[in-house]
Amino acid sequence: MALTVVYAADTGHVVGALALTGARTGVGTGAPPEVADLVGSALPLRVSLDDGRIATLPLSARELAVASVDDEPGALADPLSFGVEVTTDGKPKPALVRLASWPDNPDNIALAADGLTLTVQVAVARPTPVVALVSDEQNTHVLAGEIPAQQTQVKLPVTLVAGSVHGVLVLAAGWAGQLRTEKVT
Repeated sequence: MALTVVYAADTGHVVGALALTGARTGVGTGAPPEVADLVGSALPLRVSLDDGRIATLPLSARELAVASVDDEPGALADPLSFGVEVTTDGKPKPALVRLASWPDNPDNIALAADGLTLTVQVAVARPTPVVALVSDEQNTHVLAGEIPAQQTQVKLPVTLVAGSVHGVLVLAAGWAGQLRTEKVT
């Protein structure tokens, strides 16, 4: 069985995986369905906040891509732990890659009133793209940047209220995606 995955085009993170059965778009050509056919205008990722509310972090379909890949059962249960690599001509490789785990440290993602700081365990060899979404009542802040080569950290600016609680999605290329609740310090 093969999988169809939806992934973040900028970082390669798998954000959704499904095993399609029956008639498919592109049958006979091996072409996966279009992103909009699978997610509409956005793919909503949800996380529970501390008071029973749910934060919805919508990934725009414009920022996503679809690939048909080899069977990887783990991608169905924990898609953010896998990534899609593309060839030099921009085509997705058929095998998913398992992404590096974040260190077991709650401070590796720190949300403050003036920004989101991400810290990885070892210095990155080359500039590493980062995309983060932070819920904020009716809006979602979309933050983008990169961890510079030979560094372990990046701070993405955002203005938040001290003590507030937010849903956060962090996608740093090469590292497993993080979807969690964070309190502003």
